[in-house]
Amino acid sequence: MTIVPHPFDALMEITVRPPAVFVRGDGSWLWDDAGKRYLDFIQGWAVNCLGHSPPVIAEALNQQAKLLLTPSPAFYNAPSLELAKALVDHSCFDRVFFANSGAEANEGAIKLARKYGALHRDGAYQIITFDGAFHGRTLATMSASGKKAFEPLFEPKVPGFPKAKLNDIASVKALINDTTVAVMLEPIQGEAGVWPATDEFLRELRTLTAEHGLLLIFDEIQTGFGRTGKLFHYENAGIEPDIMTLGKGIGGGVPLAALLATEAASCFQPGDQGGTFNGNPLMCAVGLAVLGQIGMPHFLKSVAGTGLFLASELQRISARHGLGEVRGRGLLLALDLKRPIAAAIVAQAMEAGLLLNAPQADALRFMPALNVTRDEIIEMTDGLDAILTKMGVARCVA
Repeated sequence: MTIVPHPFDALMEITVRPPAVFVRGDGSWLWDDAGKRYLDFIQGWAVNCLGHSPPVIAEALNQQAKLLLTPSPAFYNAPSLELAKALVDHSCFDRVFFANSGAEANEGAIKLARKYGALHRDGAYQIITFDGAFHGRTLATMSASGKKAFEPLFEPKVPGFPKAKLNDIASVKALINDTTVAVMLEPIQGEAGVWPATDEFLRELRTLTAEHGLLLIFDEIQTGFGRTGKLFHYENAGIEPDIMTLGKGIGGGVPLAALLATEAASCFQPGDQGGTFNGNPLMCAVGLAVLGQIGMPHFLKSVAGTGLFLASELQRISARHGLGEVRGRGLLLALDLKRPIAAAIVAQAMEAGLLLNAPQADALRFMPALNVTRDEIIEMTDGLDAILTKMGVARCVA
């Protein structure tokens, strides 16, 4: 008797996945192959900034695919030039390098900082990063991350990433020495459970790095492209980093990322950096379409307002069930559960047709589409309320 392997068996097991197979998406909603509908507040981990399969992205892909997929990064192409110019015009940076993933962009930022150290700081190479940080899954970006689960994996790690404590400027000062070239951080630590750097701390970091001639690198893979109510999170603190990385939302669901730098920090020479698919016109055409939507002032204002509404709804749920704080900014928020029940909530939510994320055992993370409606937020919080009540977490407040 021949045993036919399950089709799931062809994929490497790199995470525990539920058995649902998703086949269609529209805005805030997903459908699986059994026809079940799900309200999605994960959106590919903050990737689908305009929701699932928005017409503007479908049209951009369709039109560009008819013209040119990729001529090789050894040549210029119009969409990459247009998107690079648009990013420069909308930011404090002067140069752009396109990549395919956030980890690749962060790897490029690390290389750029070390090249800067070799050229301008007598070979300085150390980049101060932070406990709890997540910068990607390449060897260098895992080494730069402060995720405890990474510590025993794939030894030996890439050296040169001493760890400071978020919102503790003294811990950063204590690590600076002659081999330091940069400080790198997420303005909001997403994987750690949505822990924001305060605006005051970010301003202190900018002052400190400037005083020591160090580069300040913002990993805005998750916070960039409107997620916190500004096009880029650094605008919230009123400062300008030297280097910034983008991913997730920049492509609205397609593989696109970017490394941006000031002219002074842009020291790559031919041969230092590259990538077969980097800056291909198909993905860059999508980036242009997404930026055309996200970059409008009324859109960003709407994100900020919707974020406040989501926060207020989560605070209401927290008060009703005796839970903890709501933290984050814009439409990147977490609910502190004060107990390790996040995985159980996520499992029950999926059964009920609601997709939620648990970055930590005691926290839920909310990353809806930036154009999520208030009715959809109410539907999500009503569903979460019902699950918490069913679990016996309820502690009603009159």
